[in-house]
Amino acid sequence: MIDKELIRNFSIIAHIDHGKSTLADRILELTGAVGRVHKDQQLLDDMDLEKERGITIKASMVRLNYKSRKDGREYALNLIDTPGHVDFTYEVSKSLAACEGAVLVVDAAQGIEAQTVANFYLALENNLAIIPLINKIDLSSADVPRVKNQIVNVLGFRQEDILLASAKDGTGVIETLERIIETVPQPSGDANNPLKALVFDCRYDVFKGVVVFVRVVDGEMNPKTLLKMMHSQATYKIEELGFFNLKYCPADSLGCGEVGYFTANIRDPREIVIGDTITDNKNPCQEALPGYRTIKPLVFCGIYPVNPGDFPQLRDAIDKLKLSDASFVYEPENSQSFGTGFRCGFLGLLHMEIVQERLEREYNLNLILTVPNVVYRVRKAGSEFIDVDTPANLPAPQDILEAQEPYVSLLMIIPIDSIEAVCDFAKSRRGTFNSSEYLGEDRVKLNFDIPLSEIIVDFYDKIKSLTKGYGSLDYEFKDYLPTKLVKLDILINGVVCDAFSSLMHKDKAYSRAHALVSRLKDLIPRQLFQVAIQAAVGSQILASEKVRAVGKAVTAKCYGGDITRKRKLWEGQKKGKKRLKQFGKVEIPQEAFLEVLKI
Repeated sequence: MIDKELIRNFSIIAHIDHGKSTLADRILELTGAVGRVHKDQQLLDDMDLEKERGITIKASMVRLNYKSRKDGREYALNLIDTPGHVDFTYEVSKSLAACEGAVLVVDAAQGIEAQTVANFYLALENNLAIIPLINKIDLSSADVPRVKNQIVNVLGFRQEDILLASAKDGTGVIETLERIIETVPQPSGDANNPLKALVFDCRYDVFKGVVVFVRVVDGEMNPKTLLKMMHSQATYKIEELGFFNLKYCPADSLGCGEVGYFTANIRDPREIVIGDTITDNKNPCQEALPGYRTIKPLVFCGIYPVNPGDFPQLRDAIDKLKLSDASFVYEPENSQSFGTGFRCGFLGLLHMEIVQERLEREYNLNLILTVPNVVYRVRKAGSEFIDVDTPANLPAPQDILEAQEPYVSLLMIIPIDSIEAVCDFAKSRRGTFNSSEYLGEDRVKLNFDIPLSEIIVDFYDKIKSLTKGYGSLDYEFKDYLPTKLVKLDILINGVVCDAFSSLMHKDKAYSRAHALVSRLKDLIPRQLFQVAIQAAVGSQILASEKVRAVGKAVTAKCYGGDITRKRKLWEGQKKGKKRLKQFGKVEIPQEAFLEVLKI
């Protein structure tokens, strides 16, 4: 067990692509956790997806031993590398709850961005000691004085508080470690109190079962402790206890302030609740830790297996994925088009995309996703508001007394020369301007109130395009406000295809109807009969296209003879086509569903 005075628990937080994972790699090297042979690998980004996309998706924890150059004592540093994209803010907030300090990394060339500000306030809410660090000072485009002024003016730090580093070549990393030891307080808590520990993360291991990551707040945990979960009241006997140092390292005990893991032969992922409090069954603590606030998903869509027989594998995969992603929610649902699947909630569109890719790669599944929707609220005459997260749940138009949609408070940090284009674009998406604030000579911070449905699909890409890649954004839920809500249905030969149905503002229905119908006309292959594609709101058809039937020359075998012979064959073909149109099934390729998501 380590002396509490020698423990430092800290996170690295930043906007996406500001060098968090590279800084973590240099810290691992300097503390001897890995050799120089691993240079340039993002060691804590252990998913293929993270390496391919160059983003951190999952917060990673590692314990490091570092001998201070000032006092010569050896410290145990528990480092948590966190994601930077707005869709994974919940991962950051979970990690910060297990820490006493945070290193706030800012790119020397790009300066303060939207997620930098958001993560700074998250750390403040958790009462953490924050160390500002300007990274990538070796770049030719680095402008350290400008970025220093931004940090001082926007975040309120003093010039002398700001560290300079280049994670790529290792400059300033030792100074960062020394500052962490000096600035980040030792963990609070009392080793003599009954055991109280926070479950802040989990992962599934094929051999060990569920691996539970904990932060011990009070008391001590050892292999003989019979653990009790205060939320579920379940008890567990520890099979293995230890800490994580790029691999599982068993230990005799975890003391007050330490971060580690345990396994207890837990095979059902649903037994563990992230944010639960663990205590000793024989000597329990009096009250649970506050845990985490429940995150409300902002985007919903249906996930179905292409092969209905894969549903049991999909259910198991989703249960295991939920362990490592507490912000992901799901419930079973049935669809006329796809059979049995799950209605899933996500924090944003990137989150949805990552979950789909993880399910397909890690669990070898082939999936179909329906059109993403936000959660609307609808009130019928004489009743309370009900949540509507799927078009099938929307009441008939004549029954709706009032409809509301979610609005978010949108923060954008953009170059000054892009103000006009960005403001016009935000207003075209029904955004309402709130305020602006200049950050130095070349940047401006804009605040808009905007419907969530307008920003979940391609808003971020468009902002990046308008600002030549220099814009960034962050958003948080504000409130539900009145809206004109309609359901747009796609009919294939007069039959509603529920997978293509979507909820939207009335003003957007006409343009979306035409875009959907013209795209589907190109994607649906020609059949032996004519296929009519229509987009409708209620009984009103907004757009219509037809896919011509495949021509078949039934008279090809006729070499001369009377014309009545050919007419007889044509009449027979006409009857067959009429019957096919009644009973023939239109095969819609999977690409069509994926393409519709992009419209």
